[in-house]
Amino acid sequence: MITAGIDLGARTVKAVIMDGTKILSKAITITGFEQKQSAEEALNNALKTAGISRKDIEYLVATGTGRKVCLEPPISANREVTEVIADAAGAVFVHPATRTVIDVGAEEGRAARVDEKGSVKDFVINERCAAGAGTFVEAMARALEVRVEDMGPLALKSTRSIPMNAQCTVFAESEVVTLIHEQTPKEDIAKAIVDSMAARIGSMVRRVGIEKDVVLIGGVAKNIGFVEALKRELATDIVVPPDPEFVGALGAALIAARKE
Repeated sequence: MITAGIDLGARTVKAVIMDGTKILSKAITITGFEQKQSAEEALNNALKTAGISRKDIEYLVATGTGRKVCLEPPISANREVTEVIADAAGAVFVHPATRTVIDVGAEEGRAARVDEKGSVKDFVINERCAAGAGTFVEAMARALEVRVEDMGPLALKSTRSIPMNAQCTVFAESEVVTLIHEQTPKEDIAKAIVDSMAARIGSMVRRVGIEKDVVLIGGVAKNIGFVEALKRELATDIVVPPDPEFVGALGAALIAARKE
């Protein structure tokens, strides 16, 4: 049975096509102003890579902040599921020992405790503060005049801890500018930024409870500086699966196979 999952997020759209428990293809594209077109592009790219057509997909499930858009043509998903449900299913598939899954995307973070079947036992979402999400890293990278992908490695070079007290992206950016004017090394500022994010995400995770193994997914999971900061914050090992940004779409494709 060939199924597909689409995760229409705030920054990117991810598509995964599966045949049973085998992943046939993946595709990612930027979420533009026209969300339907972006979703269609991601799905078509995944179909092309898999060497199949749209009619070969028996069931398609959408997730992500823009999932309702995917219920309409041209995607016409069979159903939608929340990000938390898709995250849980995908995380347990890629790492069966998962019991806590943390997803940090472009504009929000979420955490869930799950069982061995990938069912959600409890969850929490932080959707009111961008200072704990990917857009925060992007804003801070602009202030430091470095590439976003360099923020993690840069933070790992620091051996100092500089507290950041600002509680939102706007004030945090002003704080970073002050540190720059004080000639604080960029690596120390980068570490302060990821430490600040980790503190916010860590606080959120503690509300739902920490149960090993802890798995981190979402685009921000590719920031090695943030991963190390979160390990320190939670005082536990963290598993980052390959292609962490695709786990939500993967979970949606797995749920599609169940036709629940």
